[in-house]
Amino acid sequence: MKLRRALSASAATAALLPVVVAAAPASQAAPAAEIPSCYDVSNGQYHDNTFVGRSFGIPKSITLGTHWTTYTATLTNASAKELKSFELGAKLGSYVYNEGERDLSPYGDLQYWDTSQHAWKTLRQANGNAGGTIPGPKTLKPRESVHMQLRFRVSKDLPMNQTYDAFTGLTGTFVDRWRDTDCTADGEASGSFSPREG
Repeated sequence: MKLRRALSASAATAALLPVVVAAAPASQAAPAAEIPSCYDVSNGQYHDNTFVGRSFGIPKSITLGTHWTTYTATLTNASAKELKSFELGAKLGSYVYNEGERDLSPYGDLQYWDTSQHAWKTLRQANGNAGGTIPGPKTLKPRESVHMQLRFRVSKDLPMNQTYDAFTGLTGTFVDRWRDTDCTADGEASGSFSPREG
């Protein structure tokens, strides 16, 4: 599930659609880990235009340190089908293109606003990277949206001996079918930034 920088346009359309606030109980069934991606199952022939993704508030560059950068992200089901086994997640990281380059994710913090508890909750993966699953709805109906408020920061400990192609954003995953095979598909609302020393 890589977050890509390309975002869907149609912001005006999505603004008029119903919104689901992602604060549902965490006891949702996630898509089974053993289900392959639709892209892999189809040998790259699967093309999915299910989501319209938008993000606002991610600047082109951020200063390293303790200051939080807050942004909002929205995913809208632009298809005519109800999405099953829907799972919401978020990630903060950077693309690694060459041997010896590092991902900035372990040096970052990523949080989402939990509307039910009125508190920021930290997303951290088992490997130490910033990101993880966010409690949310199990399904997403046609023209329904999920809206999240997120914030991130990157530590001053980040080594600045390389250029970082960094990103952060929201991802939605669901179980779809390619011909007769169940598979997972996803979409995102993300943005890119460059870290800089203060």
